[in-house]
Amino acid sequence: MSGEKRPERRIWVYDTTLRDGTQSEDISFSVEDKVRIALRLDELGIDYIEGGWPGSNPKDMAFFRELRNYSLKTATVVAFGSTARSSTAPENDTNLKALLAAKTRAVTIFGKSWDIHVRDALRIPLEQNVTLIRDSLKFLKSTVAEVLYDAEHFFDGFKANPDYALATLKAAQEAEVDTIVLCDTNGGTLPSEVTKIIRTVQAQISLPLGIHAHNDAEMAVANTIAAVQLGVGHVQGTINGYGERCGNANLCSIIPILIFKLKRGDSLKKIKVAKLREVANFVAELANLQPNKHQPFVGSSAFAHKGGVHVSAIEKNPETYEHIKPEWVGNHRRVLISDLAGKSNILQKAAEYQIDLSRKDPLTHEILNTVKEMENQGFQFEGAEASFELLMKKALGTQKKYFDLLGFRILSEKLREDRAPVSEATIMVKVGGRVEHTAAVGNGPVNALDNAIRKALEKFYPQLNDMELVDYKVRVLSTGQGTASKVRVLVESGDRRDRWGTVGVSENIIEASWQALVDAINYKLLKDEKSEA
Repeated sequence: MSGEKRPERRIWVYDTTLRDGTQSEDISFSVEDKVRIALRLDELGIDYIEGGWPGSNPKDMAFFRELRNYSLKTATVVAFGSTARSSTAPENDTNLKALLAAKTRAVTIFGKSWDIHVRDALRIPLEQNVTLIRDSLKFLKSTVAEVLYDAEHFFDGFKANPDYALATLKAAQEAEVDTIVLCDTNGGTLPSEVTKIIRTVQAQISLPLGIHAHNDAEMAVANTIAAVQLGVGHVQGTINGYGERCGNANLCSIIPILIFKLKRGDSLKKIKVAKLREVANFVAELANLQPNKHQPFVGSSAFAHKGGVHVSAIEKNPETYEHIKPEWVGNHRRVLISDLAGKSNILQKAAEYQIDLSRKDPLTHEILNTVKEMENQGFQFEGAEASFELLMKKALGTQKKYFDLLGFRILSEKLREDRAPVSEATIMVKVGGRVEHTAAVGNGPVNALDNAIRKALEKFYPQLNDMELVDYKVRVLSTGQGTASKVRVLVESGDRRDRWGTVGVSENIIEASWQALVDAINYKLLKDEKSEA
């Protein structure tokens, strides 16, 4: 079958977020984090969850012990390791013993396929490495139900010395492993090369093949899809593409491509693809990373429309600017408001906010002009949709006035050179005829102001206790004016149910921050009222 497309077969999805993903520069999961993620991956319908390398650190071994307390519905948990050391018999190797101690149904070990690694890293004869691969796998296969072999650096190894790279695969085949996984470990191989090399492998190796791609050339997903199109049935990757250097193949892209583009849904029946965005954001949250808003399929911008022509078109037929339906992957369509907006954008947002507006309503034109004028001043509503909803309600005269500001003062003091400054905000507000005058400290003037306004209002609106400032960004808008430049402040706030963005613009950073903070509070009170109605 050399050169031919192999018949379609079952596709197995193998997640290595908890091992390869944790090698990303900014990620460190606790044992509890890893357990929670594993349970979510199992709910998603992942076939294999690689939990870590028990021979490398106590945390991974603790994870395997803890996970035994849970019953997974779909996933097989996998322990990861390497071949035995060159000077040790497999049965005496501490790394292989740790794999067995993890007591998983399946194990994966990697071996060297690139002769440069054998000579320069292991510093052993080439044939001895082949023997290490064969003997390590035979030992594991005699004890473990399922053994997978990761041929590390296989594509680079094949390009450098094809005969030797193939010899390492044949050693794994002689050990009768269950799957041989071809790894593009340095992530520099192109899809055309992957296709050519896999066809050569398929002519000589009869065992099931897998693909493990890194993203250093932005080709990990493309290389994975190319492999599947050739009949490779075992796919490895991570949630959100997390991984060392530039990351691994992104399962959040691979899964929907397989289901919706290659029409392989019958091979992936266990995958609950509508939960994909939810799982992507959950993993990002535990990784303490902001979700990538521009990530295909699951990012918040993946189905966001800004240009007026685009919005007008999707009103008539979403297929004009969307390659799949966003709800298929648990996402949703968003219409952005900016100086590129048209009446269609305004009407879409009005419908979203359950505001009755029509194209011929003079208020629609008035709101559009207000938005364009405010954006010309520096406002940005793409990341501040809560501020935009409040703007619309003010234009309609339906926005409730929750409080009046009577004044505030902020003092910042630095009492000693080796100590951080201290800020205190004093504020006076009026709510329903009652005046509240209070003060609060903070680690900066904006933090002090935020603490003071909420302290003043919580007596009247106790639900503000449930609200927190999640993120705060400042951008200088004008150039050449130094510290007199206009700034834009974007604030992200949240409670137990939602997150929302607000914006403020001024030459004074405190005033810009105040605008965004007030909008955040007003939106919190507005949405709580709507939920109670």
